[in-house]
Amino acid sequence: MTSTVLVLGIETSCDETAASVVSRDAGGRGEILSNVVLSQIDDHAAFGGVVPEIAARAHVEALDRIVQAAMDEAGVGFGDLDAISATAGPGLIGGVIVGLTTAKALALAADKPLVAINHLEGHALTARLTDGIAFPYLLLLVSGGHTQILLVRGVGDYERWGTTIDDALGEAFDKTAKLLGLPYPGGPAVERAAARGNPHRFSLPRPMYGRPGADFSFSGLKTALRIEAEAIAPLSETDVDDLCAAFQQTVTLVVCDRIGHALDRFRAEFPDLADPTLVVAGGVAANKALRAGLDAELSARGFRLVAPPHALCTDNGAMIAWAGAERLALGLHDDLAASARPRWPLDQMAAPMLGSGHKGAKA
Repeated sequence: MTSTVLVLGIETSCDETAASVVSRDAGGRGEILSNVVLSQIDDHAAFGGVVPEIAARAHVEALDRIVQAAMDEAGVGFGDLDAISATAGPGLIGGVIVGLTTAKALALAADKPLVAINHLEGHALTARLTDGIAFPYLLLLVSGGHTQILLVRGVGDYERWGTTIDDALGEAFDKTAKLLGLPYPGGPAVERAAARGNPHRFSLPRPMYGRPGADFSFSGLKTALRIEAEAIAPLSETDVDDLCAAFQQTVTLVVCDRIGHALDRFRAEFPDLADPTLVVAGGVAANKALRAGLDAELSARGFRLVAPPHALCTDNGAMIAWAGAERLALGLHDDLAASARPRWPLDQMAAPMLGSGHKGAKA
């Protein structure tokens, strides 16, 4: 293997079919040579959310040409690769199986190592690709399926400091949008409406605000918003805008409060760290109000905020290729028996907050 590794990454854990080729040199610097993403939003919009069976079938139909497009855009052949990586979980199991099986077939045919990637690790390490940040750092992962605060000590070394005890933040945005008659995907629709609204018209509860620790809760907030909406139905466009503004402002206040507790803990554990950093990743990280709130909270405490570009916050193949390159640089790879997993917590030692079952711990 050369000092610079070249990795193909495949991502199919939800409703994006994605592939990317990324390089990583001996100094740990990365470069995205291609990053092709096919969104299935139009396929799921009529249902107001992702339908797992439709998503899996769409991955089957599209993945071969997406992989070829990524290879062509990068100008490389399979013989040039050092490894092939793919999301092995967590996610919608049908889609995960499609991507992982494809990666196994390519690895076998090209005689290349396979790297099975935890989708959350892809998000956790993206800032090292985009900003070259060093370990350790804090990670706020906010997406449709996950809301967590993690200490990132190194590749494969994560400690969960906070998680949601009910719904993920992205799920709360999507359900709020659906309740108010806004289109799918809900997060961007709520943000657009909130920009027009008055955040002070409605008073919503702030779940977990001010409590010790760094856990989240959003279920009660959604219920409170529904009660407010039902009390003034039928809703005008102004009503919807004001409800979205109140919801977004409340979410921002809660997230910043929870993050504040984690920042204090990080400072106590790493008092001599010269450049303490919080990385925010996941689709909800694209929300401008949330980013602005976090930026103010971190600046007041002497921390730096790093948020990858929007295209690398949502699901993509580059983060999976990069995570594969980071693991390969440490001599880590998997055999063809690697399993697809619908649940796969990053912190293997943390007790599940939401229970577990035959699929594994939920969070």
